[in-house]
Amino acid sequence: GRRSQLLKGLPATTTVEENAAAGVSVYTFNVTVSPLSSEGVAIPTIVNSNPLTKAFDIEPKGDLEYRVVTTGNPVLDYETMPKSFDLQIFVEDTTGRTDLNILTVQVTDKNERPVFRGNMAIQTVAIYVLEGTPPECIYQVDAADPENAELNYSLLPAPVPFLVLESGAIFSTKELDYEKDPHCYFLNITVTDPDGLSSSKTVTINIININDERPYFTTKQRVYRIPEEQSPGTVVANITAKDPDDEDSSSRLFYSIQSSDQYFSINPSTGVLHVTGRIDRDAFPLRLHPNISVIVRVEDSPSGGHAREMEITIIIDDINDNPPGCNPSTFRKEANENMTAGTFLLGLRNYCKDIDVDPSNNRFNFTGLSGFGSNNFALESTVSGRLVMTENIDLENPANLGVEVYSLTVRVQDIACPNYSSKYPFYTSFDISYIIYIYIRIKPVNEFFPVFSNLSYEFNVPEITKVGSSIGRVNARDKDWPSSVITYSIVAGGGSRDYTNIFWISPTKGDVRILARLDYETTQKHILTVRASDQEKTATASVTVNVLEVNDEEPVCSPNFYSFQIPVSLAVGTNINGFRIECQDRDSDPRTFRYFINEGNVNNHFTFSPSAGSNTSRLILASRFDYESGLDTNWIYRLRVYITDDNLLSARDKATYLIKTGTVTLSIRVIPNPTTVIATTPGFTVVTKRENLYSESAWYVPFVITLGSLLLLGLLGYLGFLLATWVRTRCPPAGKADSAPLIHFTFCLSSQTMTKLNTVFDGEARDPVTGKMYEFNTRSGARRWKKSNEPLQLEPAVQVTPSATDDSGQGTDRVEAPSQKKPSEKRKEPTAETKAAAKPLAGQSETSGQDGQSEDRGLSSSAPQGRY
Repeated sequence: GRRSQLLKGLPATTTVEENAAAGVSVYTFNVTVSPLSSEGVAIPTIVNSNPLTKAFDIEPKGDLEYRVVTTGNPVLDYETMPKSFDLQIFVEDTTGRTDLNILTVQVTDKNERPVFRGNMAIQTVAIYVLEGTPPECIYQVDAADPENAELNYSLLPAPVPFLVLESGAIFSTKELDYEKDPHCYFLNITVTDPDGLSSSKTVTINIININDERPYFTTKQRVYRIPEEQSPGTVVANITAKDPDDEDSSSRLFYSIQSSDQYFSINPSTGVLHVTGRIDRDAFPLRLHPNISVIVRVEDSPSGGHAREMEITIIIDDINDNPPGCNPSTFRKEANENMTAGTFLLGLRNYCKDIDVDPSNNRFNFTGLSGFGSNNFALESTVSGRLVMTENIDLENPANLGVEVYSLTVRVQDIACPNYSSKYPFYTSFDISYIIYIYIRIKPVNEFFPVFSNLSYEFNVPEITKVGSSIGRVNARDKDWPSSVITYSIVAGGGSRDYTNIFWISPTKGDVRILARLDYETTQKHILTVRASDQEKTATASVTVNVLEVNDEEPVCSPNFYSFQIPVSLAVGTNINGFRIECQDRDSDPRTFRYFINEGNVNNHFTFSPSAGSNTSRLILASRFDYESGLDTNWIYRLRVYITDDNLLSARDKATYLIKTGTVTLSIRVIPNPTTVIATTPGFTVVTKRENLYSESAWYVPFVITLGSLLLLGLLGYLGFLLATWVRTRCPPAGKADSAPLIHFTFCLSSQTMTKLNTVFDGEARDPVTGKMYEFNTRSGARRWKKSNEPLQLEPAVQVTPSATDDSGQGTDRVEAPSQKKPSEKRKEPTAETKAAAKPLAGQSETSGQDGQSEDRGLSSSAPQGRY
């Protein structure tokens, strides 16, 4: 639209006082109307203000006259709000013409009343002052003037013991007395600004009473008497007191018991003393001191007030409230059978009592003996309570058989009239007695000896019975009733050389068991003496244990390990090296032996002859070796030979019969042909293993053996010293050995470390495979590689040392040969003499094998070891 001058009187500046109420007119202006506008204009509006506020609004005043008024939200405040506001007033008529002008409203300051702050601004303040408090500040009034002017404080009414200072502090002017002064003051506090504007508030001052006087008891009685066992809550006394400070009203006093008391308590408000705990005149400490002293305290304040104390005494009277009692109430006594009549058993008076203190209340008697078997017993008198026997009892008597315990009851009755209901509500007027239970056990007397069911026992036991097995049972009884517990033990027999006790008997059941392995070959029969005891009387019986023979021993062969060597060309059927084994079995006939090779017999080259029925058997070569075709590849055979004792058993019996097996281990080395492979002299080693076992009790055996061995070693050392001394004086020097014969044995000990055997190699030949030259002995067949540039020896040059000894006592010589020949040596064909020397090597058994072994060891050496 178009802007036109529609607002008359604007722009303009006007003022308004602070704190103006809502609806206060601030400014009046008019609006002009265009002739073309038939319907007038819209009401002007405040479209904006600077600063923003909602404190102003426009209201119509008359025809085209309007006024700006305050809204009261917010209330204008000169001290806290902006001092001026620019209001933009907008108007528009129906033709579209508009006008916008500014009205500036300035806020003017106005003197305001002082205001109270803090608690006095929102409520009436109540102040509490203890009586007797010295003059002091009791409250600080907090007030302020909106214009920050100085304020003046005043107090009404004037004739009061209080004043207010210029700072607003309220002071008391004297010590207040609750009993003399008013209990409450109402003060009108007025605060006035310099222009005379004022505000007032009321302050209430309450005086707190302080107790000045101690309360006193009004109850005069100091001693009370009540019977014992009063129920809780029973009133004993009503204690009363007063406080002089509260004479004009009901005293607010508090009662308590100062002494530590477990029987009574007092109502803290009313002073009523009543029973709270059980009062037993017959129990300690009331049994000795029946008077109870109670200190009652009265206070006029729960804490910190004035108090007074009073001691009262309560005497406890005894009543007949306890029936007689017995400790124990159940008696168990023993009496031997056949005890004579009149024998004293039990004095009940010693165990029963009535704990009532008054002698008139603690008398009682014994009556009413009853129960099973009571005809055998009686009470001498009702006062003494002595229980005696009237008849003797024999447990073996058929009339008493099985009766071992008699049950009796006796009544203990109070003589005085009882008053049990307070303590024992389960008692009635018809049940005022105490029951004693008496159990009398008739103790059996051991009158009879145990008797075995048999005078002697005989058990047959196989010798292979497992340790711990039961082999039989003995049984014994006696005629006592009840039957006595019988224990069994072995008192004689049952030992052996290695064990003190071979047998054990169950102490309670009589089972006989074995503790060690039985051996028929050592002992065929054991005779034991078994004792049966009932703890007092004993009886004995003989037990014979027959050990039955069982095949439990293994065949034992000698030797059980053997090692030897054989040539590859050994003839079939030959007894290898003359070897045979000899076997024995402690529990089997040699005819039961059977020999077979279980392991290591590849291609079945070996067998034993005879294979069964003898205690000796020889090792036979069953088939020839075939290494050329590749059928045989093993050069060392380790045979595991089994020797069983089942040769005489049928096939059916072998399945059930116990068979034992012995073992022998053989190590056989096959020596190749000497022209193809370096051969070694066959040899064997016999290994004998012995193990000494001693009983723990024979501790002296190893000690004696050790001591004897040390003495023997000392003796041998001394003899060796004497022999060495003799040899040094009589033997020639070692350098003269060159003139010895072909085979020379040196027996003298000189600078050499050991005795050597010299062997002469009097032939030589060339090996067709390697082309190397070797030397040989034409008699023994011993060989060695020939050293380069070494002429044929006619004198002994190689020394042989004994290395092993076979079972026949022959030694196996070890040849120590020089180093290997150089490959540049020319090859020679073997002569007829060489072949003759090599031929015995393949055909000989133990003798040639020994030489071959020496040759093999000599050829395998890489450095010369002989002495020349």
